[in-house]
Amino acid sequence: MHTGQHYDHGMSQIFFDELDISKPDLNLGVGSGNHGWQTGQMLVRIEEVLLEEKPDFVVVYGDTNSTLAGALAAAKLHIPVAHVEAGLRSFNRAMPEEHNRVVADHCADLLFCPTQTAVDNLAREGIIQGVHLVGDTMYDAVLHFGEIARKRSSILKDLDLEPKTYLLTTIHRPYNTDIPDNLSNIFQAFAEIGEAIVFPVHPRTSKKIAVHKRESLLDEIPANTRMIEPVGYLDMLVLAENARLILTDSGGMQKEAYFFGVPCITLRPETEWLETVESGWNIVAGAGISAIVEGYQQAINSPPTKRPNLYGDGRASEKIVSRLLG
Repeated sequence: MHTGQHYDHGMSQIFFDELDISKPDLNLGVGSGNHGWQTGQMLVRIEEVLLEEKPDFVVVYGDTNSTLAGALAAAKLHIPVAHVEAGLRSFNRAMPEEHNRVVADHCADLLFCPTQTAVDNLAREGIIQGVHLVGDTMYDAVLHFGEIARKRSSILKDLDLEPKTYLLTTIHRPYNTDIPDNLSNIFQAFAEIGEAIVFPVHPRTSKKIAVHKRESLLDEIPANTRMIEPVGYLDMLVLAENARLILTDSGGMQKEAYFFGVPCITLRPETEWLETVESGWNIVAGAGISAIVEGYQQAINSPPTKRPNLYGDGRASEKIVSRLLG
């Protein structure tokens, strides 16, 4: 079931095309809207489907509004819930995703954790039944699709880029996009860094930049920051693997940076992926100019050397399926 939370071609259909994923049996077509409206629409429509289909399990992934709605709808109907990527915590309740993941975990009967930290987080909340440390399905995906991306993607040639000659950034969290000062600070830090920065722009971020500029709350984007349209998953893997450094507010990109051995600066005041910080590959800088620039200098001048295997053996998906069938 596809809720339609992500509906833009560059954020949805392209993944089905590139990754050869079967067309969803159902697309609820909910679309964009305020959190309450969007989650409420999903809850109503998912419940209708569950009443008709009567599934054995409802599997939800991650921390989106779709995750929350799916977990709630199933729990209310006494249908077992399996939460993939359970146990993550940023401990920042200002993030909508934090509420989504906490509620989903407390609704779930099976909790599939990517890391030991996630298991420990659940135990502190009294959740010990049905908890399984399986590894990270994103790591599975990067191992599998990384090989395909290297053969198929032409993004470096298309953008006239050489490996390790550019930095990569992604910015989409409300913490940055909805606060003009934070966005302005990030771009000022980029200007001070001075290196070529490739910036695939999330549709929501693009709209926010336009609004902030129109209201004279944001200056021009620095000349060294190259804004491009969103790219597909395979192209993004190639951009990430070949970057000198990644600056991002995305949890997924923090992990992909680690998988590829690329230093990362997190443009948020916290991260769910504490292991990447503890191992030295990720520096949490927030949206402060000096913190971002200093993090960049540290990552470039004193890069980490060891990269322990923190996210499983690349078989998390198999373990999840085996547990569901067992």
